[in-house]
Amino acid sequence: MSGDPFPGWRSEEMQLIQLLIPAELSHDTIDALGEIGQLQFKDLNADKSVFQRTYASQVKRTDEMARRMRFFTDQVKKEDLVVGSRLSGEQDLNFDELEVRLEELEGELVELNGNSERLGKSHAELLELQLVLERASQFFDDAQYSASSAQHSRDEAFGGDGGVDAPLLASEPISEPKSVRLGFVAGTIATEKVLAFERLLFRATRGNMYLKHSAVGAVADPITGEKQEKEVFIVFFAGERARTKILKICEAYGANRYPFPEDAGRRREMSAEVNGRLQELHSTMDAGQRQREVVLQNIAVNLEAWTVQVKHEKAVYHTLNKLSVDVTRKVLVAEAWAPARERSRIQDALHSVADHSNSSVGVMFTPLVTYETPPTYFATDKVSYGFQCIVDAYGVARYREVNPTIFTIMTFPFLFAVMFGDVGHGVLMLLLCLYLVINEKKMAKADLGDMVDMIFGGRYVILFMAIFSLYTGLIYNEAFSIPLSVFGGTRYACPSDPSLPLIDVRTNEHLCPEATTTGLALQGGPYPFGVDPIWHGSKSELPYLNSLKMKMSIVIGVTHMNLGILMSYFNQRYFRDTLSMVCEFIPQMIFLNALFGYLAFLIILKWVTGSTADLYHIMIYMFLSPFDSDCGGKCPENVLFTGQGLLQPLLLMVALCAVPAMLFPKPYILKKRHEERHNHGGVTYGRLEEESDTEAGGGASGDGGHDGGGDHGDHFDFGEIAVHQMIHTIEFVLGAVSNTASYLRLWALSLAHSQLSAVFYDRVLVAGIQQAVAGQTWALFIAFFVFALATLSVLMVMESLSAFLHAMRLHWVEFQNKFFRGDGYAFAPFSFQILDAEEL
Repeated sequence: MSGDPFPGWRSEEMQLIQLLIPAELSHDTIDALGEIGQLQFKDLNADKSVFQRTYASQVKRTDEMARRMRFFTDQVKKEDLVVGSRLSGEQDLNFDELEVRLEELEGELVELNGNSERLGKSHAELLELQLVLERASQFFDDAQYSASSAQHSRDEAFGGDGGVDAPLLASEPISEPKSVRLGFVAGTIATEKVLAFERLLFRATRGNMYLKHSAVGAVADPITGEKQEKEVFIVFFAGERARTKILKICEAYGANRYPFPEDAGRRREMSAEVNGRLQELHSTMDAGQRQREVVLQNIAVNLEAWTVQVKHEKAVYHTLNKLSVDVTRKVLVAEAWAPARERSRIQDALHSVADHSNSSVGVMFTPLVTYETPPTYFATDKVSYGFQCIVDAYGVARYREVNPTIFTIMTFPFLFAVMFGDVGHGVLMLLLCLYLVINEKKMAKADLGDMVDMIFGGRYVILFMAIFSLYTGLIYNEAFSIPLSVFGGTRYACPSDPSLPLIDVRTNEHLCPEATTTGLALQGGPYPFGVDPIWHGSKSELPYLNSLKMKMSIVIGVTHMNLGILMSYFNQRYFRDTLSMVCEFIPQMIFLNALFGYLAFLIILKWVTGSTADLYHIMIYMFLSPFDSDCGGKCPENVLFTGQGLLQPLLLMVALCAVPAMLFPKPYILKKRHEERHNHGGVTYGRLEEESDTEAGGGASGDGGHDGGGDHGDHFDFGEIAVHQMIHTIEFVLGAVSNTASYLRLWALSLAHSQLSAVFYDRVLVAGIQQAVAGQTWALFIAFFVFALATLSVLMVMESLSAFLHAMRLHWVEFQNKFFRGDGYAFAPFSFQILDAEEL
């Protein structure tokens, strides 16, 4: 059973192994196995909570170390420092030493960050205070200057002898207006809040206030530390009640208030004091920043090495928690799935751990016999990985069933190319893929974003799609809907005068009247490769390509479905499910090929012989009048070969007989086997579980039916099996029709792609060329821009995505449902290589 025809044909053979690990070697052993990355450990403590497990405290410590590493990573990214390589950091730090080192660095960095934050806040407050002192002083100076000017003008007015308002008696005092002492509040506020702030002040004080403000530009906010556009303001008011209201409004709008003395001398002293403190803060902050940079540089050099070490330690202890501990707590018991071919490599690693530790007792390696279903594991490379992902998106293959990826690597890009075939579009797609493949090492390390990363991951899938699109484009003889003449000119010519150029024949029908009646004559055999370029642009282009692509889709579909049924045979043979092989594989092949295989045969025969037979009539009359292949002599052209009238009824009869062959025998044979087993006194030798497992494997052959060779152990429900088999039979019979029709999407999308391309070329680019020839050169640039935009957005993006999805559906539904169960579970090994690619 292990002799697969080629790698990847079936999943890797898996083996359940048991490891008896001495407690002192447990950490080193799991670490060594993580480097190999080929063991999937079973959780032997599933009934215990996280806190009840042996290494819960170590897991908690590694979680705390991981938190610190995330903190360090954020700090290093903020400073945009270069992270050192994995091998450039401090070496030989064990788990405990690394924990202490990380704790010390975190404490030092947190303290430096706190000091920097406090100093920054003080600096921002002093800077705002300095601005308030400068701008508010200008307000006061301007006000005093205005008051002095007004007083001087008044003195001059009252100082004249002949003034009208001069007192009559020189001793009469001049009346002075009453003075009211005004209060004021000064500070800073965000520019976008000034208008609302002023409006609310006016309403709250009923207009009994005076606000003066001036923009100071972007300054750091003391609370948030972020740059903000701010303005210095000063509010004058009268009364303690107004003061209370204004203070509350300032608080509501986030305005920062600062002390502002009325005395000009005191203001100058405060300004000088603020300037001195700012200079001191600058020097202190510079020293703190240098100290912080030294610490971060040290962290950055070791960041990657420490991150990898913390990841490994965390994974090791999580894995150790899956192991059971014996009563003496000296030995840990592990059970794990591993590929059979990796057995010697695992044993070598275990011996190496024992040798390095100088332990007298090593790890005991014991294979276990089990009837559990093993995980499914396919060894892939960078080329086959994308195709395996397409298959796994539908379902993970059951253990050891045939892997659809082997054929998907070829059939998926081919079906895509049938719908997308065009040399020009294939070249554009190929250039994109070549760029991704050439720069894959650099791009694999970069953060590409979700969309680009998905395209990069499937670069080899797209590469194959581009190559196959070039191939089918050559078959269609199209490049951006322009006919190609790679293999020479057309093989058609005018029957009466072969020397006439076909361009003249197309423009002047009178030169060759046969061109529009009996048609052109084939000269010197068919075109060597692909479609003859003469069909492009002719009146019969669409009917010809329509017929060609529709028939081609049916032939491809029948071949693809036959391949799927053939894969079910390989599954049935591998799992020794002879009953399903006889009662399902053979009838399915007969039914499909007696009807649709015969149709594909007629299509090819018609192409080869050049017959004018109507295949619609042939297939319809095959059911309505099986023995009448020529419509009672009215359509003799429908007879493509001798004996057709006898073969068609025979095929129809065989197809009808295949339906009950799929429906009835298997349930009754299973019932008989069950009765025979339990009629022998109820004594059964052998393992029922093994048989059930084998039978389940037989079910994986893709028949979707019940067990191929047993009776479900002690439980057997004939009615359930009969209903299930009936559903499966009806599904296959109806699916044979619907699946064949589903492959006509190849014809529809290929025709749509070709016609869209032709519309963009004829109606946009050619129209622009015609206007350019007429003298409007600018029209050519506009036309080319629109043509390129439509080609890239509609044809290269939307059409390629549509063809991709339809090709995927044809594989999932029409191909894989013939043999693929997809109810397995993927092999998830404990691997440091996988772990290193994940976020901490």
